[in-house]
Amino acid sequence: MQAQMLAPAAVLVAWSIIMLLWTAGTRFPAMAKSGMDLKSAKPGGRGQDLEGVLPDKVQWKSHNYAHLMEQPTIFYPTVIILAMMGAGAIDVLLAWAYVALRIVHSLWQSTVNVVSIRFLLFILSTLALTALAVRALSVTLLANPGVVA
Repeated sequence: MQAQMLAPAAVLVAWSIIMLLWTAGTRFPAMAKSGMDLKSAKPGGRGQDLEGVLPDKVQWKSHNYAHLMEQPTIFYPTVIILAMMGAGAIDVLLAWAYVALRIVHSLWQSTVNVVSIRFLLFILSTLALTALAVRALSVTLLANPGVVA
């Protein structure tokens, strides 16, 4: 069950790299079109400096990539904890649900970006992550009954 539990995390890592490439693939041409180049960028410049400069639709990919560097950082150790402690089928299902919802969230935010739907996708993925976190707490605290006393 360890490999089955870790597979969703591996897929989300790969998806994050795809989003990074998508960000670069849209951002660099938009920068060139607007007359910017990296050689003339001010020292210490950051992606946030492009807000209001590049079109919103270009920036949406970058926003999503940033989101993939936030909440999923909780997902990864949770999956590892469950894999180490002996994940059950429900854990694997919840992990895949989380990853599927995050990918749909990415696609939605990067293309359509209607916030009400994006927020619903975020809430649903957060519920899956919350259930995983509760499971991780359960399997670790029950494995060490003295901790709960």
